[in-house]
Amino acid sequence: MYAIVDIAGSQFKVEAGNELFVPHLAQAKDSEVEFDKVLLLDADGKVKVGAPYVKGAVVKATVLADDVKADKVLVFKKIRRKGFQTLNGHRQKLTKIKINSIA
Repeated sequence: MYAIVDIAGSQFKVEAGNELFVPHLAQAKDSEVEFDKVLLLDADGKVKVGAPYVKGAVVKATVLADDVKADKVLVFKKIRRKGFQTLNGHRQKLTKIKINSIA
């Protein structure tokens, strides 16, 4: 059984027991989170597609870590023959969650 869920504007394929990194959520560590924006639900070959969401479908998860940072992304800009170049970088904040159940 798996589901495709919209979490903070991104779509993820989730199954019970999966651990994944999602965009930063305003939840504390060890707290329960419910996602009701389920786009697709597959239960043993029976596929339900939402319009836009599947009614009554909920994915429950637990927050494992709320202060994880992604790899650094470097942004380099240069204008040739003008002596201009700049380097900026940032690390996106993520939240690590574990999927408990799909109902």
